[in-house]
Amino acid sequence: MGFEYLEIKNYEQYQNPTKMILENWQGTSTQATVGKLLEMLTAVERVDVISDLQGLIEEDCRKYLKKKQLQEQPVQVPEVDSCVPKTLEMNGITIDDDPSGHMPELFDAFICYCHRDIDFVHEMIRQLEQTECKLKLCVFDRDVLPGTCVWSITSELIEKRCKRMVVIISDDYLDSDACDFQTKFALSLCPGARSKRLIPVKYKPMKKKFPSILRFLTLCDYTNPCTTSWFWGRLAKALSLP
Repeated sequence: MGFEYLEIKNYEQYQNPTKMILENWQGTSTQATVGKLLEMLTAVERVDVISDLQGLIEEDCRKYLKKKQLQEQPVQVPEVDSCVPKTLEMNGITIDDDPSGHMPELFDAFICYCHRDIDFVHEMIRQLEQTECKLKLCVFDRDVLPGTCVWSITSELIEKRCKRMVVIISDDYLDSDACDFQTKFALSLCPGARSKRLIPVKYKPMKKKFPSILRFLTLCDYTNPCTTSWFWGRLAKALSLP
C-alpha cells in the first residue's frame, strides 16, 4: 500500500487500525481498488479474509454494473421508447438463446481471453468442442449477440450461464481491462477456489510476471513439454465436472 514502517506503527493508536489504513490508502493512492486489495490478500495468503468479503464484493460488483449500465444508456425522447424491444435485457443475448427467456443457453465454460490470443481460442474450440469431449464453450466474439451492455452480459454469463471459466494467461492478457474485470468477478464468486470455478491456462512463454491473484490456483500449462500430451485431457475433465 506504500506506507512506511513508522506510519504503520502510528495506526496502532486508533481503535480500528484496519479501517484507518484502508481509508487513507483510498485517499492517497490511485491504485486503491478492490482488485488490488484482493491481490494483496492473496499475496499474504489471507484466503479466509477473501472468503469473508465475498458477499460485499459481489454486492459492490452488482452496484458498479448497474451504475455503468445507466451511464451507457442513450438519452431518448418518449416517441422513440416504443421501439425498445419488449424482451428482458438478459433474454436472447447469445446465438442459440431463447428470446422468451424460458430456456437460456448454458455453457460448460466461459473463455476469458485477449483478442491477440484468438488463435489459441480456435485451437481450444477444435480440441474441446469438435472432438469426443463435446464440451460447450462460451466465446464472447462468437456466441454473444451485439447491441447490449458488455458488462451486464459478461457478469450474467459468468455467474449464471457457465459452470466454469477458463482464463488464457499471456502478456497481452495482463494489459486487458476486460480480462481483468472478468477474472476478478469470477474470483469474487468463488473465494479460495472452493468450487473449482476458475481454471488458468498458460499456452505460451511470458515475459511479464504471472498474475499474483491467480497463483494459488492449479495451472494448466501448455508450455511444459513434459505434460503437453496430458493438457487437453486434464482440461476437458476439469470442465466436464458437475
